[in-house]
Amino acid sequence: METAAYGELTGLVHKRFNGKRAPLEVSIEVTRRCPLECLHCYNNLPMSDHAARAQELSFEEHCHLLDELVDAGCLWLLYTGGEIFARKDFLEIYTEAKKRGFLITLFTNGTMINERIADYLAEYRPFAIEITLYGATRETYEALTQIPGSFDRCMRGIRLLLERGLPLKLKTVPTTINRHEIFEMKRMAEEDFGVEFKFDSLINPRIDCSQSPLAVRLSPEQAVELDFAEPKRKADYRKMAEQDLAAPMEATAVQREKYTCGGGIGGCAVDPYGTMSICVISHQQGYNIREGSFLEGWEGPLREIRNQPRTRPTICDRCQIQSLCSMCPANGELENGDQESPVSFLCQVAHLRAYAFGYEVPEHGDCECCEGGVHRAELMEAAERLKKFAPDTTIWLKGGPATPALNILQPVTGGCGGGCSSRALTHG
Repeated sequence: METAAYGELTGLVHKRFNGKRAPLEVSIEVTRRCPLECLHCYNNLPMSDHAARAQELSFEEHCHLLDELVDAGCLWLLYTGGEIFARKDFLEIYTEAKKRGFLITLFTNGTMINERIADYLAEYRPFAIEITLYGATRETYEALTQIPGSFDRCMRGIRLLLERGLPLKLKTVPTTINRHEIFEMKRMAEEDFGVEFKFDSLINPRIDCSQSPLAVRLSPEQAVELDFAEPKRKADYRKMAEQDLAAPMEATAVQREKYTCGGGIGGCAVDPYGTMSICVISHQQGYNIREGSFLEGWEGPLREIRNQPRTRPTICDRCQIQSLCSMCPANGELENGDQESPVSFLCQVAHLRAYAFGYEVPEHGDCECCEGGVHRAELMEAAERLKKFAPDTTIWLKGGPATPALNILQPVTGGCGGGCSSRALTHG
């Protein structure tokens, strides 16, 4: 959905609800159980985790939540996991959402899709379905998922959906295991399957505080190299850098609140156990709808969380390349246990993008990536290599299905409302 149209729709809904903030987009994690054991995943649990299953919202609770979302003015739903089809009653939950008129996007890994599920979705069509590819070959795919046979099951699921003309998109999360197959995954998606393809390189620690996913996260140079392999994406980053750096220093206003995204304004997330939060990766603060109602949480605790003031200055305050960076309170929370602590990896990626374009970043505090910082020398060396990087860009110029240059998922953004693509790309 175009930004202007989305803004107009937001205004109409706010007018309908007497000027109150309406949660236009809500992401619902129906479960964290999954048949795969992906090395990069931030929240998957075993299928046999009976304790997790027992704590999940019941079918009746999901129906009640849907009624509350109708009353609150919600239009778009994203169902995600874990793996949504790990719940045996997911199609029943989905049916209730369809009955209430929501526009629904489904995130799935595709491995549990069979003919019955595909036929049902063909009869009761979602707005969109997104499946994550973990590799273009069986060997790479299963090296990341750690489950033999998962590649073939995913390919079968994709074909079943395409045979029925369902609105499918494919995506991936580049890792050290599958980065060599990113271009082949794009070719496969666009040429073999005729669908849109996108990727995002951001990987976070697990929500249970495990740092294990970082073992397969790309280096800053590898991440930027992928950015620069796609001409449109590279051009957009260059434009953003130029605009940021052209703005006078005094125009870089220090935000008074922790959150600058759309979380808690345009939408939010509900986890499998009923806890509402700003977005799907923010879990330090929230409100459980089992203790009251969705509207009570939306208008009370979530608003309070959203409006929390910042407690201290950081190097981000005066940084003039914020458009090149994915830093947000949720990322700080996962990586550092603190919403206001800058994430070093994101800082390095942002600075490397600027340096590779030949731009210098104005001083903005004790930054480890600027002059005198511990990462400065290695980033400048990487920037020189990237300046000479000449990828085969033909894979990006073959006229495949239209893809937003920065792969911002619209309309559903998991509560961010500003294009937090990383979490949206992770599941299925």
